[in-house]
Amino acid sequence: MDGGFISTRRVKELEPGSRVRVRGWVYRHRDLGRKVFVVMRDADGILQLVADERYTPREYVEEARRATIESSIVAEGVTSRDPRAPGGVEVKLEKFEIVGLAEDFPIKGGEGIDYLLDIRHLWIRSRKMTAMWRIRQSAFKAFREYFESKGFWEVSPPMLTQAAVEGGATLFKVDFFGKPAYLTQSSQFYLEAMIFSLERVWTLAPSFRAERSRTRRHLYEYWHLEAEEAWAHMEDEMRLVEELVAYTTRRILEERLEELSILKRSTEALEPALETPYPRIRYEEAIRRLQGRGVRIEYGDDLGADEERILTQDFDKPFFITHFPVELKSFYMKPDPQNPREALAFDLLAPEGVGEIVGGSERQDDYEALYKQIESRGYDPRDYQWYLDLRRYGSVPHSGFGLGVERYLMWVTGVDHVRDTIPFPRFRDRIYP
Repeated sequence: MDGGFISTRRVKELEPGSRVRVRGWVYRHRDLGRKVFVVMRDADGILQLVADERYTPREYVEEARRATIESSIVAEGVTSRDPRAPGGVEVKLEKFEIVGLAEDFPIKGGEGIDYLLDIRHLWIRSRKMTAMWRIRQSAFKAFREYFESKGFWEVSPPMLTQAAVEGGATLFKVDFFGKPAYLTQSSQFYLEAMIFSLERVWTLAPSFRAERSRTRRHLYEYWHLEAEEAWAHMEDEMRLVEELVAYTTRRILEERLEELSILKRSTEALEPALETPYPRIRYEEAIRRLQGRGVRIEYGDDLGADEERILTQDFDKPFFITHFPVELKSFYMKPDPQNPREALAFDLLAPEGVGEIVGGSERQDDYEALYKQIESRGYDPRDYQWYLDLRRYGSVPHSGFGLGVERYLMWVTGVDHVRDTIPFPRFRDRIYP
């Protein structure tokens, strides 16, 4: 079957009575004697092919009969409408060729998660996983659309760094030609440097954190959407974040209803997030809410996954927690001038128990104040000299945030674990594959 292929963008776009040429992989297979049904999949969906001895040459019927699950195939035939077929359209085969005959596929259904992680390179072909990758692509596209519409510049910071953004305990150390370097926890510092030339910048890149947390929300390597904005205060940045989340969620609902259906995600649960502004509560109010529910927590305690899950029960859309105690937040965050005990910091929590998906703050823009904040955390200011320099030469008020892409997708798609939002998860001290 050499020559130009006639490929189909989506199964539902096929017109009955058209002669088509398609290619893909065997998703389902049934041999009924005189008839062989092959459901194939490609990047856009699934399509039923029918080899029937009444109209398909015998050699191609036999070839269809020989096909195994995940065999790659090329087929030609005429489309016809059939409400029983996936998508309501099938192809009556005139030709059928196996390009790569698959061995017995090791995934039959009902396998445990550890087994599926061991063969992740095959599991990512599944229909649910493919639906996730399409949703992920729509999210990435929407991120770029939104930032371009707001006049932001996309930049490409390095993945290797010498300075810790969130503290040394969660750094992955590497040898850089005999000198220590680290995989980045965040591109924030480099983005802050870039605002002095481009004012509004953002990036979408991997980040690495060696924290020992083993929860359904943690990965050691994840995709990090980060932005920094000159002249912006905390409230400005919160509006930017909520608009970004609302816009991206709307685009996914517009483009990926079929994929959300495959994942059995309720779209009604996402609709409240399309409307902004999102609710805002201060940290002290969050503590009172938790205490009112019987949680043993005091002002000054950090909010963990359990506490965040309880708080999300009060909201049907993402919501902000603001004004955390300065001790709970990073050294670069600016204290509130009206109450220096509180940082001008915010987290955005997704509902339905997902919890934090965005963290952001107004950055400390004064050299002396930042120097003291670095020292107060036990860090050596010499390790942050270039970062301090940004406050010496034309410093301005500025703010920024980071969004964990996989956590956001976990909420949008309704999956139980963040590992299912990324093709090859890095977590639990193992690499798959």
